[in-house]
Amino acid sequence: MRSSLTILLFFALGVMVGIFNFAPSYIIQNDLSHWALYLLMLLVGIGIGADASALKAIKALNFRIALVPLFTIVGTTLGVLLVYLILPMFNLSDMLAIGYGFGYYSLSSIFIADIRGDELGVVALLANIMREIITLLFAPIFASLFGKLSPIVSGGATSMDTTLPIITKSSGKDYAMVSLIHGVILTILVPFLVTLVLGLN
Repeated sequence: MRSSLTILLFFALGVMVGIFNFAPSYIIQNDLSHWALYLLMLLVGIGIGADASALKAIKALNFRIALVPLFTIVGTTLGVLLVYLILPMFNLSDMLAIGYGFGYYSLSSIFIADIRGDELGVVALLANIMREIITLLFAPIFASLFGKLSPIVSGGATSMDTTLPIITKSSGKDYAMVSLIHGVILTILVPFLVTLVLGLN
């Protein structure tokens, strides 16, 4: 839990720096977050490559890796249907489209805003950011209570990048490659699933 709170603290610090313009102008004008993400991916890759047991674990899992994103899709669908039962006044296809963002807020919110309007696009943005933040904060708890795959499923498409470090730390290096493949598959599926369900209405 300490690592999750540390992540939240740095996030809150970044928000405050941005609000009060404490950061130098070149940091604000240039998106350096991509470079920070590249560095994280490099370090995670080095950790996986240096651990021979991680590659052995991938060979042992083989085709079952593909079942993880499938269960993520099924679980997300069931979660959206449950919310729809509680809030039936909202459009089901819109709710499914938001859920099928799988945490990939930058892409899914753009698709949804273009097709349904800015209001739903903002809802999608916030919902998918929340999914990512929840994973960052509670990945260690998820891994402890629900198993090593649960932080991966919770992270959705972000399991290949932003939540990968905390997933690796919570579930172990053996699951890092599973997390990466899971995120790649869902990232590819996001535009197809989002546009598909929005087209049903």
